[in-house]
Amino acid sequence: MSEKKLPAAPIHDEQPKNALDVWIVRAGNAFSLLFLVTVAISFYEVVMRYVFDSPTTWVHETAAFIGGALFVFGGVYAMASNKHVRVVLIYDHVSPRARHYLNLVHHIVGLAFAGMMAYASYITVEASWFAPWGEMRLETSGSAFNPPYPALLKAVIFVTLVILVVQFVLHLIQEIQALRKKRDV
Repeated sequence: MSEKKLPAAPIHDEQPKNALDVWIVRAGNAFSLLFLVTVAISFYEVVMRYVFDSPTTWVHETAAFIGGALFVFGGVYAMASNKHVRVVLIYDHVSPRARHYLNLVHHIVGLAFAGMMAYASYITVEASWFAPWGEMRLETSGSAFNPPYPALLKAVIFVTLVILVVQFVLHLIQEIQALRKKRDV
């Protein structure tokens, strides 16, 4: 008995589409080495705590900060390498022109969302970096180590969202140009 095969899903272009995407992918590849730093300092903490009975005050918060910053950057990295989440059930079974229209909707909605999130994160950054009377003071964790990681992570989130807004604008322009030229990006 012959089985009916489904058409093969098209391979999505995972190459960066512009200079910003190239920079993001390169930076992301370099930043990924920080995961090794997180593993190393976590191993150091385990040895210090369980072998020498001398736990650190800085490892947990530092590892959480590094990991958090890397995961935030992962969003723009996914967008730059075209590995973001999409409904492939629909996307893979429509024509290339229809994909451009789906991408347009994605970029417009994403731009609006990222823009609103960037605005909201700016408000939190401002509150975490400045006292109500205007003096600069970074929000700290309040622990024994008390680093300014909360303020720094909020700044990373804001900068990453601004980059995401620029990415959406650039990708939107490229989709519009592709539709005008009636060819794939």
